[in-house]
Amino acid sequence: MRALLTLVAAVALWLPARAALQVDVLESMAALPPQVAGQFDRALGFEQAPDGSYFVFDQRGHTVYRVDAGRTSASTVVEIGQEEGRIIQPRGFDVGPNGSFVVADAPRGVERVQTFWPNGVRRAGFSLPGRGTPSVSDDAGFVLSGVGTVQLTGDRLLLSLPETGGLITEYSLWGQPLRSIGRLRDTGYEADRDLHMAMNAGIPLADPTGGYFYVFAAGTPKFRKYGDGGQLLFERYIEGRELDAFLAALPTVWPTRQLDQREIPYVQPTVRAAAVDPQGQLWVSLSVPYTFVYDAHGDKARTVQFRGAGLFAPSSLSFTAGGQLLATPGGYIFEP
Repeated sequence: MRALLTLVAAVALWLPARAALQVDVLESMAALPPQVAGQFDRALGFEQAPDGSYFVFDQRGHTVYRVDAGRTSASTVVEIGQEEGRIIQPRGFDVGPNGSFVVADAPRGVERVQTFWPNGVRRAGFSLPGRGTPSVSDDAGFVLSGVGTVQLTGDRLLLSLPETGGLITEYSLWGQPLRSIGRLRDTGYEADRDLHMAMNAGIPLADPTGGYFYVFAAGTPKFRKYGDGGQLLFERYIEGRELDAFLAALPTVWPTRQLDQREIPYVQPTVRAAAVDPQGQLWVSLSVPYTFVYDAHGDKARTVQFRGAGLFAPSSLSFTAGGQLLATPGGYIFEP
């Protein structure tokens, strides 16, 4: 009996440790067919509208497409251009709960945010003062700062603009700032304003069950949860053995690049994408090919990898009303 109890105790200790190391590999249940996906140069957004159709944001093609619910064909709804109602050098995209969508771009280097009705007709828009300098980006033009992480919550927009003094700035569709949520985190780089701002850039997300998440995009990975009123509920580090080597290699002195006749830090993202599922769980895809899932209390619930044609690191994540997970590149659909 004593030996049996010892064995049971050993198994009880082994199971949680084993579960902590488990990685769930999600296999795609469907995808955009090649004749549709082949139209896109670089899809960085794939979201479903309330009527069952899909929107695809083709960043490199400066275009937004609408794909029918059966995923058999794609048509252009917003085309390339600098004038209002078109997009040029786009950086961010999101679909709202009523099927309207937002595109953030940068004509002549000035950050602009435009919202569109589902048929692609311009609904509203505004430009931000000054020239928009991406503080977190990679060599391929993937931007995770400024208007690049815009979120549309209905008749409100969420933007990451730490240079304004807060983490999340809520705007009306016409550009009126309504409120600021969250104080900047301490980074150790306060003496270098550009680097301090880059380390506070992130992804603002509305939680469908209430409140907001903010996922820091660069440096030490971390996220915060705020209540509906903007009060901080909790803060969590994003960590795991899958990240150890990556975090150990993070620079302490960041390289610089020349932009607009001045040198700015060249900061690449730690986080590539994030989304909140209908149950209020936060999904964070990292620059290494792992996605961590956190429950509504901020505790890590799962570690996930995605398999389409092969394992891939998502560049965007979104959830349908029915709970399916959409990911780019590739336009894959998963049952999470």
